[in-house]
Amino acid sequence: MISLVKNNPVQKMCYLPSRWHLLCALAIMLLTTLSIGFGPAGWDWRLAFAWLAPEHFGQFDALQIQVVTQIRLPRFILAVLVGAVLAQTGAATQALCRNPLADPSIIGISAGAAVVAVTFIAFGAQFNFQAQHYLPYASFMGALTVTYLLYRIARQHRQINITTLILVGVAVNALSFALIGLLSFYADDSALRLINYWTMGSLAGANWRSLMESTPLLILSLVGLWSLREPMNLLLVGESQAQYLGVNTQQLKIKIIIFVALGVGAVVALTGLIGFVGLVVPHIARLMVGPHLRIMMPLCIMLGIIVLLLSDWLARVLVMPAELPIGIITALLGAPLFIYLILKSKKES
Repeated sequence: MISLVKNNPVQKMCYLPSRWHLLCALAIMLLTTLSIGFGPAGWDWRLAFAWLAPEHFGQFDALQIQVVTQIRLPRFILAVLVGAVLAQTGAATQALCRNPLADPSIIGISAGAAVVAVTFIAFGAQFNFQAQHYLPYASFMGALTVTYLLYRIARQHRQINITTLILVGVAVNALSFALIGLLSFYADDSALRLINYWTMGSLAGANWRSLMESTPLLILSLVGLWSLREPMNLLLVGESQAQYLGVNTQQLKIKIIIFVALGVGAVVALTGLIGFVGLVVPHIARLMVGPHLRIMMPLCIMLGIIVLLLSDWLARVLVMPAELPIGIITALLGAPLFIYLILKSKKES
């Protein structure tokens, strides 16, 4: 049966990029130029390429090249990685729960990772250790713990009870933000400012050192979930049907939980809490190309990159020379769109 599916010409068509994939690729190219070439320190599209060969762009001084290479370029790379991870973990979480309302930020995974990260930030100065070096791994442990607890509590008769999942997620979010508020009382002034800004999400802390420390975790999450897209696609049909087709569903779900927690934990450690990307982007991708993960997941990743690049650029330029937290931009873009999608599906049904 599996060989017949692989040799099916209809299935092979899923590997071909659709017009949406091509349009998203063009949008990413445009946003790349905006992200690297336009900002408070300089507005010139050629800046997006000047760092590649500074000797051929004599009209730009050393300061502008330094801004591009040390600030804009690592920030661009971080936005690409974060957008891809948030979109992919959102799609994987929805496949795991077989419900489009499941999302790491909605069901409390991001908040669980944030509690552990804030704990390290709040007590880092008091115990004289560099908290930022341990944030990706601490956030991963927090996300993994919450994901496992949510899965165990919401599992009923070998199925995920989505009502229980959402209710427990609301409780976890409330408890997590209460703990974050409590930890803020034990933080000094510098840590408190960092916590307040970090809980709203920001890419302002992007640098080459943090990227070197956290990129392996992000890449591992991306590659791991990408390799599971075929069995996840069967899981969408149903757990029993997936088992009949030879999928070890228990092992598959454990792998999804680990890779989702790995990606979400690393993202939270790097950027703080950024909501609605993992919830809304998979919905848009399904509307464009359907639910088949083989073709939907690549588009989902591309859309996540587009949303993060656009949101980050708007956060930088809307209130220059200050900067808005990127979580505000994603919420302003994502919440109305999600409400519109709900109303549209309600009208169609």
